[in-house]
Amino acid sequence: MTRTIALTDEERVELEYVRKHDRKPYIRERSAAILKVAAGQIAAHVALYGLLQRRDPDTVYCWLDRYEREGLEGLKIKPGRGRKPAFSPSD
Repeated sequence: MTRTIALTDEERVELEYVRKHDRKPYIRERSAAILKVAAGQIAAHVALYGLLQRRDPDTVYCWLDRYEREGLEGLKIKPGRGRKPAFSPSD
């Protein structure tokens, strides 16, 4: 089964703007991936060959799922994600 996403004209314009102008490179990358899938490219192909860095196809599928659920907010890294500090300078 091929994963697709349908965008309204407003969503497409918003993603195109974010792809070009957002301060955070990871938001620009995720926006570009969503736009490519919306244009008809296969999500797995976008993950492996369509971005500056190869991604696991499941990563792109997660971006698509989160965008469908939450819009642009779904593309942001949530607080608390990632490795926790092993040393705190205040200790």
